[in-house]
Amino acid sequence: MAARKTPVEKLNSAISDILSAYEADIQGNLERIVPEIGKKGVQALKAEARKKLNKDTGEYVKGWKYQVNKQRLSTTVTIYNDHPGLPHLLEYGHVTRNGTKRTFPPTPAHPHIAPVADELVETFEREVVSKL
Repeated sequence: MAARKTPVEKLNSAISDILSAYEADIQGNLERIVPEIGKKGVQALKAEARKKLNKDTGEYVKGWKYQVNKQRLSTTVTIYNDHPGLPHLLEYGHVTRNGTKRTFPPTPAHPHIAPVADELVETFEREVVSKL
């Protein structure tokens, strides 16, 4: 990289131009990384659900989806299931009833979301640091 000589009067605008280019580069990298993380997350959740819940097919496994939200200053990804509430019940377990006041033993928890979320956070951090 060759050094450029900049007069003191134009130093402020030169630094601003360099920072703007760096910001655009980072924003472009994030716009590529975030959808990839969403896609990996959905694939991992489907695989974990099959493994932990012993189900090869089913609406719950097929219900995992992701949505990328691009705003002016941020790009986010939301991973969700088409069956609201069901992931929480499967992740943490719950008490069952049969319509009476009698409760049955709690349904056991099948933690399959938290490990995937932790792995995705680490993957995202590694990807962002490698692109800087």
